[in-house]
Order: sequence, then structure tokens, then C-alpha cells
Amino acid sequence: SNGKTDDEIKEYAKDFFQANLGPVKPKDTVLSVALPVNTEGARIIKLGAKVKYHPYFLPVFSYLLGMPLKDGAIEINGEFESRVRLKNTAEIALVLDNSGSMAYKGSGSNKTRLELLKAAAKKLVEEISGDAKKIKQLSKAAQFSVVPFASSVNIGSSHASENWMDKNGISSIHHENFDWSTLTDPNMTYEVVNGAYVKKGNGWGDSEGEKLTRFSLYQDMQRITDTIKEDWVCTKWSGHKCKEGYYATITNEYDKYAAWQGCVESRPYPWNVDDTEPKSSNPDTLFVPMFAPDEADGADAYNNWWDDDGGASWANMQENMTKYFEPAPDGTNAAKAGEGPNLSCTTQAITPLQDTTTTDGLDTITDAIDDMIAKGGTNVTEGIAWGWRSISSREPFTEGRSDNDRGNDKVIIVLTDGRNTYYTPSSLGKKDLAENKSIYSAYGYTKTGYGGTPKTRLFMGTSNDVSNAYSNSNYTVAMNEHMAAVCGNAKDQNVIIFTVGLDLDTVDDADMIEALGNCASESRIRRGEKLFWNTKGNDLENAFDSITDELSNLYIIG
Repeated sequence: SNGKTDDEIKEYAKDFFQANLGPVKPKDTVLSVALPVNTEGARIIKLGAKVKYHPYFLPVFSYLLGMPLKDGAIEINGEFESRVRLKNTAEIALVLDNSGSMAYKGSGSNKTRLELLKAAAKKLVEEISGDAKKIKQLSKAAQFSVVPFASSVNIGSSHASENWMDKNGISSIHHENFDWSTLTDPNMTYEVVNGAYVKKGNGWGDSEGEKLTRFSLYQDMQRITDTIKEDWVCTKWSGHKCKEGYYATITNEYDKYAAWQGCVESRPYPWNVDDTEPKSSNPDTLFVPMFAPDEADGADAYNNWWDDDGGASWANMQENMTKYFEPAPDGTNAAKAGEGPNLSCTTQAITPLQDTTTTDGLDTITDAIDDMIAKGGTNVTEGIAWGWRSISSREPFTEGRSDNDRGNDKVIIVLTDGRNTYYTPSSLGKKDLAENKSIYSAYGYTKTGYGGTPKTRLFMGTSNDVSNAYSNSNYTVAMNEHMAAVCGNAKDQNVIIFTVGLDLDTVDDADMIEALGNCASESRIRRGEKLFWNTKGNDLENAFDSITDELSNLYIIG
């Protein structure tokens, strides 16, 4: 931990060993020092010693018995070994609240909560990484990931083609809110093949035979960017001047309306609260890209971003799929980040585990912290779940060491400044024309039942009943239960969880304070105490200093 080289450590061990030999002569000893290697579970310092023992009385007895020893001496060899485990390596996920309220001023400070968080988090990373960097015998002694969360978590649009993503639309939640039977044009219809919707008909052009999915919708939605008129045909002349006519050739130029920004929906329970590896053999374990449907065109719909094609009801208008294949008129701007089909996708993408003992790795993590912005709601459960996945060795992120590596600590540090939130449209001053019961976010709409049950995904695995659950307060209760489940599951897998509440009110936010306290692990150095801090903005740095002290002590084991 003092940054010594292998040769310096071995010389120190030799000096220490010989200084404690007592009457044993150094020339009669051999010391071997085996320093740690980087293989899993092998972070051990092993010291072995051999000694040549020269008996004092045996030569005399041998002479008296008439069996004198050659040269009057005998060597008896003894071998001894001692093992000490080196400081543990650590993989730490920073699960940080990026909701809109993080833009508020921190209590007792003239800085925003997010500014205070950035400074405290970067200091923690730099101090832990600086200590770990001194351990020259191990690679990746400290690794960090950054998981910003708000209403959802952004895993990064570069992962669209991964096998753990639901590329083929086979998850039971992939086609929620989409009614493909509305595609009645025989030249642009579909067929179901092995549970997937497949484009059928020459109206699809080159994409015929491809899957109909949320990914394909992002590709197929077009907007007209320019209209080129050519070949004027005059139909009425007055002398030598044309009075009336038309363009024989009118050509439109197109561009995409939106691209998937990288946010995913919560998996159905119980996979939303665990680290089960996604497999196509169990489609509901795959990750589904978020796609916020265009809501009906009536006044005050929360997310109306595309022209509807009509329908028997507001719900029919919302689920009608033909509208998405009609290009938006000339002059339509591309959807902005976090808007249109990317509604509720407001955070930067996850930064996977980085070796912060290197300059590049440290810069990557500190840059990711600096890039965070405050916007959106609060879904702590998804943040914790993805923090766990970011330090796992299993897909979707595989940078973490094996769970069986006893020389490695997996750690989640989660900070939030508010309660878990999911909203009804009316609570935001909007009308619920299609009876969605909520705005769209990581759990989809709360009107939608899952798996043939009356319960929505938000209430699966909770004590809530859908008959009286359509309220913000009941949504929070359900989300807190999911949070308790993911925390418990992670701790059962030996993940250490630190929790920090920032500017939480002891009365109004009592349920969240309790939830964070229950989520936290027990301290290893302060017996009987939880790794939970409820702190004010002006004291956040001190709370993170306490976390740094605890993490430093986690390295040392008996």
C-alpha cells in the first residue's frame, strides 16, 4: 500500500525476517517470498522459510555410542510457511440521482445539489483510486462505473444490436400499446413467425421480411426535410405568359424523425429486481427499448407528437400503427432528446467499469460525472438494478470479476434527493384521453396488465391491488417495494450497498428515508451501524468522506 516494487518488498521481507531470527544464523536459512498474481482469488502474499538445524548434543551422543558423525555435525531441515491475504480489489457502481430536483440549491449551500454531488463523487473516486494505484502487484485494484438515473436508465444506444436486447420483439412487453392488426394494406402487412412480427408485402420495399419492432419503428418514422419541384407544365397561356400550370415532378427528401437514445424499460417482475442473465430462451429476461407511443390528438394529451389516423376511440387512435408510416410534413423538426418516442429518457448513458488506477480510466469516470444533467423523475429501483448489473460478470455488462472471486468486493453507492415517483396525467395537469392511468416511463403505462393478470408491471410482486392503485402515492408504495426487493437480492449476492439521502425531509420523505436505511448494508468497521447517511447539501462532502473511509477499510481482511 506504500507503492513499493516487487524487489523492494522482497528486500524488506528479508531484512525483517533476519532481524527476528534470534540465535538462528542467517546463513542457515532460506526465505522465499511469493507476491500476489492477478488471477481470481489468488491475491495472497506467501512467505516460506527453510532452516538448517545444528543439534548441540547429538554429535556427543553419537561419539559415545561409537557412531561418530562425519565432520561432527548433522543438518535437520525444517520448512515453514505463512500466508497473508492482500487488500481486496473493489468494483464500485456510483448510482446517482439525475432527476430534475437535483437542479435545486443544496440546503445550506449556494450550489445546486448536482454540483455538490459531482464534487463529492469525484473526490471519492480520486482518493480510492489513488490508494489502489499504490498496489503495484495487482491490476485493476479499483474500478468504478457511473449509473445516472432519473425516470429511467440509459444503457447506451450502441448496444442496440446486442443479443441481450430484444431485437426481434419476442418479449411479452415489447408490443404493449401497439396494435399491428391495424396494418390492413395487403402490400404493407405482417405475419407472425416464431412469436415475432415480420413485415410482409412489397410496400415495405427493401425491408420486407425484417422484424416489426420498436427498433424498426425508429427506423421507419420519416419526416419530409425538403420538397423539390421540377418540370413545370403550363395549362393556360395569356399571350406569351403562363397563367396556370403545375409541376410534373415533385420529389420529397426524407430523414429520420427520431433515433433510439438508449433507455430501456423495466423487465417484468421478478427480473426487474435481479441480475438474471438475459436469454432469448426466456424472452422476458431480454431488455426492451423504450418507445413512448404517440398519444391521441385531443387537447392536453401528455405526449402528442405525431398526427393520428383516426379510430373508434382515443385508445384506438393511440394504438393505431398506420400513422407511424406516414411521413411528418415538411418543416417538422427531429424530436429532441427526451421527447417524442424517447419521452422519459433524460440521462447520460451508463459508463461501464473503468480501471481508475490508470489515467484514462480515471478521466473517463470523472468526465462521466461531470456530464450528468438534472432532468426527469425518480426511479431509484432501476438505478440500483443497473448499478448491480454494471459490476456483474454476467451480461449485459461483463466487465466485473466473477462473483466467486473472494478477493474482490462489489459495491453500490446510491444517492437520491427524493422519493420514487410515477405520475398520473392529471397530477401534471394533463388529460388521460386514452385511459393510460399514468404517463409513459420505464414501467410502461400502468393501465396495461401483464401475463394475463389484472396487475400491471409496476404492481407485480407487490402488495398493491390494481383496483385502487391508480394514484401517485400508490405508485410510490409499489416502487418502494421493488426497491426493497432489488436491495435484498443484491445483498444476498454479497454486494455491499451504501445509501445517501440528500436534503430529505424527515416528515414528508419519511418513507424514503426508511427505504434507504433498509437498503443499506451493515458496516464492517462500525458494528451495528448501517451504511446510510441522510445528509444536507452543505454536508454532503463529509458524508462521502465517511464512505471513503469505509471503503478504505473494506480492503483489509483477516
